[in-house]
Amino acid sequence: MAIRVIGDDQEALAVAAGLAVEFRAGAAARDADRILPRAEVDRLSASGLLGITVPAAHGGADVSARTLAEVFRRLASADPSLAQIPQSHFVYINVLRRQGTATQQKFFFGEVLAGRRFGNAQSERNTRHVQDIRTRLSPRADGTRLLNGEKHYCTGALFADWIPVLARAENDALHVAYVASGAPGVTVVDDWDGMGQRTTASGTVRLVDVVVDAERIVPHHLTFEGPQLHGAVAQLLHAAIDAGITTGALAEAAAFVHAKSRPWFESVAEGYEKAVDDPLLIQRFGELDIQRRASDALLAVASDSVDAATRELTDETAARASIAVAAAKVHAARTAVEASSALFEVAGTRAALAPLNLHRYWRDARTHTLHDPARWKVQHIGRHALSGVRPPRHGLL
Repeated sequence: MAIRVIGDDQEALAVAAGLAVEFRAGAAARDADRILPRAEVDRLSASGLLGITVPAAHGGADVSARTLAEVFRRLASADPSLAQIPQSHFVYINVLRRQGTATQQKFFFGEVLAGRRFGNAQSERNTRHVQDIRTRLSPRADGTRLLNGEKHYCTGALFADWIPVLARAENDALHVAYVASGAPGVTVVDDWDGMGQRTTASGTVRLVDVVVDAERIVPHHLTFEGPQLHGAVAQLLHAAIDAGITTGALAEAAAFVHAKSRPWFESVAEGYEKAVDDPLLIQRFGELDIQRRASDALLAVASDSVDAATRELTDETAARASIAVAAAKVHAARTAVEASSALFEVAGTRAALAPLNLHRYWRDARTHTLHDPARWKVQHIGRHALSGVRPPRHGLL
């Protein structure tokens, strides 16, 4: 498979726009029958989009956060499941940028530009909370480590060449082990059965006595010892996916109203022969589009704030970026759920027919927005606005 290497931001945006058109065509059918998008993920790799954040010194385009977020928004407007699959890929490129050695960066950035994909193995079930990580890296006499644990919600792992695994080592320090997907002791199970994002294959990864070389392990705990953008970038991509869902849902609703919706009889009595001319319907579309525009604007502001902090990283710039991203995520999440539900309100009864699968937008929005609670983001925004309290550095904000 020939892999394109994208040269700059404009090229990345153009490629994303083209792929969105391709991916939109089969999205409803893939979701309805839970057809995993293996061909589409390969197409994503071949397009070069997965390498756009590799630093220029290593041959990548090193695009801005603004561009990266817009790439995700465009892809999610076509297929939110497909857009979610590479989210962790970019997060773990960032981990290498922050904490990887020169040798690690040279190797893994080369892998990414060659079309290799990162998945993730982060979350665990039956622990006290999301940061209660019990997967362990144990030292061996020859300097390698043994990795043991079980992970869930491992989006991208089924399609990955490398699976970054969050694990505790000595003194419970958090590390990331980059494990080859076919390594002995690694099992990836396609057991994701969510009501939404049905084709992300966010299943289980089991790790039994997996031998990991020291050169494949990164000290992730160091990321949070100073100002950082790890959480801001990760959450920015989530916000972009939510914004994309809103864009897709409203476009689908408008097309349906033009082509299939009947006018309400009282609207006809008022002289409006087509549903698209109903002033009450127009009013509702206007309200929803204002919310969409607000989500897109907050996403742009947040992206620019991340870019500014990247250029000059301090406690204050990192805090501003995290708060801006949190605001974008809260608004985009709420709007995605509202717009994907309002699709049926504006389109009418026929929009609820199962073969049309228009409910996939709401299912995707409702499922994706469960990644982390917006109420805690509002708390941090409020504390910052009221008292200037900087948000925590836990990596989820």
